[in-house]
Amino acid sequence: MHAPSRKAFYLTNLGVPLLLAGMVFVLFDLTQLDRLISNLLLDPTTGQFPLLHNQWFEKVTHKWPRILPNWTGEAAIIGALLSFIWPLLAKYPRAANSRALQSLRITPVLRLSAKHRRDFLYVVVAFALSTTVIHYLKSHTSVYCPVETTLYGGSQLRTEWYENFTWFSKAGEGRCWPGGHASSGFTLLALYFVALRYRWQQARKLLVAILLVGFVYGTTRVLQGWHYMSHTFWAGIFVWLSSWLTALFFYGRLALQAPALRPPKILPTLSVSAMPASLRPE
Repeated sequence: MHAPSRKAFYLTNLGVPLLLAGMVFVLFDLTQLDRLISNLLLDPTTGQFPLLHNQWFEKVTHKWPRILPNWTGEAAIIGALLSFIWPLLAKYPRAANSRALQSLRITPVLRLSAKHRRDFLYVVVAFALSTTVIHYLKSHTSVYCPVETTLYGGSQLRTEWYENFTWFSKAGEGRCWPGGHASSGFTLLALYFVALRYRWQQARKLLVAILLVGFVYGTTRVLQGWHYMSHTFWAGIFVWLSSWLTALFFYGRLALQAPALRPPKILPTLSVSAMPASLRPE
């Protein structure tokens, strides 16, 4: 199986996200679609979002899910740090520290971390870059959350991100665009690009699962009135671009577009009794 062409690679990984960005901008940012969706979630009697102050829902959908990206990032940092220990042990095998670590039988872990140092460092950088991009956009657009605006009982005026955007200075106190909780789920896209590097057969299924996690993270905040639906789409687009560009720097295009490895075919074996007489050993 031949690897896709360079054109197909960039159309898929860059062209599709940019096309989605254009569609989100036209369908959501230039219309009232976000507000219409949020209005459907309001309690008609109180005019409030029913789940806004639900502590159980907040804990289950906002606080607990943070464990997944947080632990992934922490594991990558620990793995990256450990990856520098094994080369020192190999260089000075008779040193007291080296003998002590070998006696604890953790050298296989250190050897494995050194082998995958690039992957650990990639995940760390991808997480950091994605988080930086999201925080930059939040502070340079000053978009307030729905429940903070006068539309839903708040004190701030609703504005679109492009109305306040500034390149080099903070636009204001609003911090709602793109969706931060959704972006924390989408940061796991870094694992998808690691899977691509190793040509893992299940990489596409992993991608679907990660996208689903990000959309679930974002949608729960929409249900509470803390975000509009478009904020989730924008978060996914920016995190994808950040993770993909970082992967391109760490691994290169050819590694990321190599076809998935196929499991070896197992040829059926015939028992001696099932063989033709002319092929049976004497």
